[in-house]
Amino acid sequence: MYAISLGEDGAELRPLETWHAEEFLAHLDRGRDFITRHVPFGAHATDVDSARAVLRAYADKRAADSGSLHGLWLDGTLVGGVLFRIFDAATGMCEAGCWLEPAATGRGLVTRGARVLIDWAFEARGMHRVEWHVSSANGPSVAVARRLGLSREGVLRENYPYRGMRQDTEIWAVLAPEWRAARADDAHKVR
Repeated sequence: MYAISLGEDGAELRPLETWHAEEFLAHLDRGRDFITRHVPFGAHATDVDSARAVLRAYADKRAADSGSLHGLWLDGTLVGGVLFRIFDAATGMCEAGCWLEPAATGRGLVTRGARVLIDWAFEARGMHRVEWHVSSANGPSVAVARRLGLSREGVLRENYPYRGMRQDTEIWAVLAPEWRAARADDAHKVR
């Protein structure tokens, strides 16, 4: 399998597979309250079998070309991940997302990992649009969308009931030509 270096700090992006169930569960247990603060990702993974079921569901999505799960490892430890919650090659639209345990925050891991996924979606798969859906209350995820150069397209007001409250969901997105132009500008700035 692949392992893509995300920089000199020992960070890597790798596929998150069913055989990672024990490691995935340990990771979720370390950061469960933080990870599930805004979305229920991984909330049902409470033992190895249920963790394996979450991973298997994404393995099935990958096999159907409708989504995928990728782990973020720091110095050999799983600390979070990025995903395509939705991947629709026929329409050229996908939705990316993320999660991270508290000890790994503030290092740019999600931004770096999401950048790799978005590059792949546009350049290898020919996608036209990548979306990022985020609770308005989730400041760190909103900041990732901004750092990635996505545009805030709107807010679905009180559309998502979670933990006894209705959350607003912000929709951020980038189109392939916009992404390519921004990446070309970044490359010119480095020179």
